Amino acid sequence: MEQKPRRKVEDLLQIQEEVQKNWERAKVFEEDAPEDSTQKEKYLVTFPYPYMNGRLHLGHTFSLSKCEFAVGYQRMKGKQCLFPFGFHCTGMPIKACADKLKREMEDFGYPPSFPAEAETKEELVEVDVTKDKSKGKKSKVVAKSGGAKYQWQIMKSLGLEDEEIKAFSDPMHWLEYFPPRAVEDLKKMGLHVDWRRAFITTDVNPFYDSFVRWQFIRLKERGKIDFGKRYTIYSPTDKQPCMDHDRASGEGVGPQEYTAIKMKIVKNMPEKIRVLGKPAFLVAATLRPETMYGQTNCWIHPSINYIAHEAINGEIFITTRRAALNMAYQGLTQNQNEVTIVAEISGQELIGIGMESPLTSYQVLYALPMLTIKEDKGTGIVTSVPSDSPDDFVALRDLKTKQPFRQKFGVKDEMVLPFEAIPIVEVPGLGNLSAPTICEKYKIQSQNDADKLKEAKDIVYNKGFYDGVMLVGPHKGKKISDIKKLVQKELTDVNQACIYMEPEKQVISRSGDECVVALCDQWYLKYGESDWKAVTKQALDRVDTFHEEVKKNFLSTMDWLREHACSRTYGLGSKLPWDEQWLIESLSDSTIYMAYYTIAHLIQGNSFDGRSPNALDIRPEEMTPEVWDYIFFKEAALPKDTRISIENLNKLRREFQHWYPVDLRVSGKDLVPNHLTYYLYIHTAIWPKEPEKWPKAIRANGHLLLNSEKMSKSTGNFMTLSEAVTKYSADGMRYALADAGDSIEDANFVEKTADSGVLRLFTLIEWTKEIIEKLKSNSYRIGEYNFNDLIFENSMNEKINESSANFDRLLFKEALKTCFFEYQEIRDKYREQTMEDMHRDLILKFIETQALILSPICPHVAEHIWTEVLKKEGSILNESWPKVAQIDAQILRARNYLDEAIHGFRTRKIAYKTLIIGKAGKKGAVRKIEEPTHATIWIAKSYPRWQAIILSTLQERCTPEGKLPPNNTLSEIFGKLPELKKYMKKVMPFVQAVKESVDKKGLEALKQNVDLDEESVLKEIIPYLKHTLELEHIDIKNSDDPFADEKTKQDCVPGSPFIMFRCEKVSLKFINPQPMSGLFEVEVPIIEGDTLQTLRDRLCRNVKQLKDPKKVDVFRYDDPILGPRRLPTLEWEFGKIRIMDTDRFSIDTISNTVSLIQNGSKQDIGYQLVYIVS
Repeated sequence: MEQKPRRKVEDLLQIQEEVQKNWERAKVFEEDAPEDSTQKEKYLVTFPYPYMNGRLHLGHTFSLSKCEFAVGYQRMKGKQCLFPFGFHCTGMPIKACADKLKREMEDFGYPPSFPAEAETKEELVEVDVTKDKSKGKKSKVVAKSGGAKYQWQIMKSLGLEDEEIKAFSDPMHWLEYFPPRAVEDLKKMGLHVDWRRAFITTDVNPFYDSFVRWQFIRLKERGKIDFGKRYTIYSPTDKQPCMDHDRASGEGVGPQEYTAIKMKIVKNMPEKIRVLGKPAFLVAATLRPETMYGQTNCWIHPSINYIAHEAINGEIFITTRRAALNMAYQGLTQNQNEVTIVAEISGQELIGIGMESPLTSYQVLYALPMLTIKEDKGTGIVTSVPSDSPDDFVALRDLKTKQPFRQKFGVKDEMVLPFEAIPIVEVPGLGNLSAPTICEKYKIQSQNDADKLKEAKDIVYNKGFYDGVMLVGPHKGKKISDIKKLVQKELTDVNQACIYMEPEKQVISRSGDECVVALCDQWYLKYGESDWKAVTKQALDRVDTFHEEVKKNFLSTMDWLREHACSRTYGLGSKLPWDEQWLIESLSDSTIYMAYYTIAHLIQGNSFDGRSPNALDIRPEEMTPEVWDYIFFKEAALPKDTRISIENLNKLRREFQHWYPVDLRVSGKDLVPNHLTYYLYIHTAIWPKEPEKWPKAIRANGHLLLNSEKMSKSTGNFMTLSEAVTKYSADGMRYALADAGDSIEDANFVEKTADSGVLRLFTLIEWTKEIIEKLKSNSYRIGEYNFNDLIFENSMNEKINESSANFDRLLFKEALKTCFFEYQEIRDKYREQTMEDMHRDLILKFIETQALILSPICPHVAEHIWTEVLKKEGSILNESWPKVAQIDAQILRARNYLDEAIHGFRTRKIAYKTLIIGKAGKKGAVRKIEEPTHATIWIAKSYPRWQAIILSTLQERCTPEGKLPPNNTLSEIFGKLPELKKYMKKVMPFVQAVKESVDKKGLEALKQNVDLDEESVLKEIIPYLKHTLELEHIDIKNSDDPFADEKTKQDCVPGSPFIMFRCEKVSLKFINPQPMSGLFEVEVPIIEGDTLQTLRDRLCRNVKQLKDPKKVDVFRYDDPILGPRRLPTLEWEFGKIRIMDTDRFSIDTISNTVSLIQNGSKQDIGYQLVYIVS
């Protein structure tokens, strides 16, 4: 594929480079808290700091662009804006990748020589395409990259040399390598960031480490952190809990609790189990322990390979390997964290085993085959309760009715046929055998009716849980929802069951192993605490989430959220202050770091790690918990025994008090169930008495697609921030990001849109330059505004206000539409309707306001126009949002009226020019009509009586919300009105048209008159109408004119002018006798009353070579009959008479002749004239 011409992009890149240099010199984004109390409103916006194991990509850029556009706009609205930026290094990914590289060098040498048979497999690329807090699940990219089985190969695929890769085996190198490159990329984007406040996390940065430790000290003091055994997702390889940001897949997945039912083998025990001499159990995991009263059998998959392993109390459990590993980490196996396998056994060998199972009325149950069991869910063994499970009922029925199926798996009749569903639960509407009842209702024939079975299962389970009443056992008469936990406890108390946990879905750690659920000692945040939850919900009520769905997701998260493990033993981070064997995990050190931004520039010393001398000469060890208290808590006392001066302490405090709270936080929607919810929780815990410090707004956006497909390096559909800027320029990329989408659904970065943006922005610059040059030569009109000027001015003001409203609500796709696409359209319409006769002041106002309102999205182009083209003093970033005069609603009504009218006129002209006058098979016979020369515009002061009756009736029946009765109701109403009987065929089509108009315009569509003088408005643009419709004359008449025909009277209504075209012309031939002129014979229409000037103008329109009408002279023959027949000579003037400015043309369309009225006398001029160009 050929590379597209890059001149326009190169020009934009050059512009942005110059603009960014100027911004940097002026330190335009550096903001400090004012020292005096009189201050303008502030605006603090933050974006989750990205993880530093790769270069930033478009996924990051999309989310942070929301912050960027918001800051650009709020700055223009007069607010003091701060957009700080940090870099996250806490957690496992960096350490895990570094350790992989180290192991590969140990195992395969340097540079590594990998085995030739290294197979291709899916590998999570940890560099360049990483997940971060702005993207959630979809930001992780699985790369199927050739033979990239090893981390070294992954690094190689990114273009790194061996010597460069070697350095990445040290985790610290990642912290030194990626943050500066991230800053470089973000600066090229033109990000409005105060880079003095940038930092990295972990204890590598002693100031940030001190801040995080202070935060956890205070949380523990306030009872928000506890220690104990808790179930958590756990990585056996890493030997520690695996939180969301430590996962390669499975983000948001938590532990799922089951009741593991112990079914003791008492009959047909396989020999390999019998010889062990220990009690053996098939262990089935169920979510419904209360239904065990209705067991008839259990299900086994014949093809799954099960294991027998040693459990506690000297028992043998039979489960899948996966379930056994989960049990090992929950204290259910003989040895903690180990599975001791005593036998391997196929599912087929287990079929036919007889068991004793708790609660059921059957003394012995049998293991039977079921082919739909999944090895990765539960224990691979499933209890069967056909009374209350449609799946179980249908499977048991199939076994009973299909003898060949039983024979295939060695199932004897006595293992199946005697067993019937046991009534145990009464469900309203479904009776005491809900599964058989619903299967009959849905006509479910077999296990192959998967969709019907799923629907039936959902209904039975939901109704059974919420409405079901127990019919048997000690809890008879109680609701199922009240006894589930009670039955579970009773079973576990007598060792007939145990609690078993596993991940809800598969979770893969960054180290590549499948995670389990472990019951382990850990420090955890008590997010489930009722009082804390209640306060956090109060905080959420104060937050503007922009989308109701986002708020619902927050509430849903808070409802299920309980404890969260906040510590780990492997990775990078800060140590727990009171137990330094533990590191604080990445979702827990990133909840209130926005507060750290407020003072970071004073202590970081313009370095990422805070190890350079800082402005206040403060050392990390001096940042004691009391110092942090004084900075962040209004009521905190001045710290004692500190070397830090009161002046500097107050300066730090002033920065925080000025900038906090966060006015806007933008993030990916997948962070609602974790980071963003924790963000609210910790703010309420740290500032419980200062709700004014709680977050004010959270904008959660969807994920970013690239060209309508998920971004993926494996498919090549992937783009880094740096690549996007190089390919489209910063503003071309920003333009496409703004256009990508505003909702919480997936957005779409379209490369064709970026290309279009480059072209549009380049064209804007070039057009602006051209206009400014013309302004210098006074090429534009001055003086009072005319009608078109007023429309243009009010339309600009309208779009400026609409753009402001869109920016206020962070609707940047809509803002781009109103501040650029539609703003350009009103300029183009003005230029067209004035036929380039534009007003100097208005066209200058357009250029200035266009630059201003576009600057939040495309600041480089706007800055260039402002300073280099308009030659304005100072940066456009320091300018205010345009202030507009009050909009004249009457002018806008007139504009809208004209827009609709002109569209209707053009449509009518097309219809006039092509008439279908017959049919020829399936195609109409078309006759071309002469181009019209004249038109009459008919306007109406009132509706025809029958239409007025309908409108009055609709007004009476319409609700205040604009809802009209259905058509069948209206048809009945209008059918009873005698005044409408004559028009019944037209009534309902007219009603439907009115309804559609109401949907567009609201109740105004039901009005029977318009709030403007239609005739006056139309007269204002007659010259334009003649030009655009290519007419010689237009007159305006009222539909009550006695000469108006009936169709006109019916079709013409207030607010909808009706145009009728006609042709009144006679065409003459015009020849040019000038030798070598390149001008030929042309046919030109003559209109009644034409003058030499109108003829010259028309000739220029018909002959492209003619540019200046003043240079054209026209002659007639002295003998109109013989003149055209004479042989041409070089003396072309012979026998010809010049037509003068005072002459007038007259036509007779009946005889198709043209006369010239000269000095009061009429002269026949024949069928041909001569034109000469001087």
